[in-house]
Amino acid sequence: MSAPALFVVVAFALTALYFLARVVVPAFLKHRGKRLITCPENQAPAAVEVDAMHAAVTTGLGHTVLQLNTCSRWPERRDCGQECLSQIAASPTGCLVRSTASQWYQGQSCVFCGKAFGEIHWMEHQPALLGPDGRTVKWSDVRAETLPEVLATHKPVCWNCHIVETLRTSRPELVAERPWKQ
Repeated sequence: MSAPALFVVVAFALTALYFLARVVVPAFLKHRGKRLITCPENQAPAAVEVDAMHAAVTTGLGHTVLQLNTCSRWPERRDCGQECLSQIAASPTGCLVRSTASQWYQGQSCVFCGKAFGEIHWMEHQPALLGPDGRTVKWSDVRAETLPEVLATHKPVCWNCHIVETLRTSRPELVAERPWKQ
């Protein structure tokens, strides 16, 4: 391959990488994640995920096209018209389950230690919930479509207290009670 041809290939590759980094990757990140919407058919909460790759590619082509990848009402209602996508288009981050949960923790304190919640770090020390039965619950155990009910019936628990409560119920011999800290 001649030097001018190699230059053209490298320039094209760099332009494509720049385009991916500036348009497609941010669009992919914007459209990924589980969302809670109100199903237009039955007005009940439903958990959906947008096909983030499709949204990113179509954004790169100049016009974002949203389509569902999953829905908690599928497979029974798989052939719905996906009218719920208008809710996602109107507020792409507002209906994210993670955003809803983060907002719920704002201004609250752990029911065990009283520590106020600041910014939630979902990739490291995730907070938990205290259920009406007195047991702590991890977010991974909460179905997204039940989020409104869970937030109405559960209380906030910090990561440290969740770990202690989990140990207290599963391995009580590992937990030292300190009444002076209660």
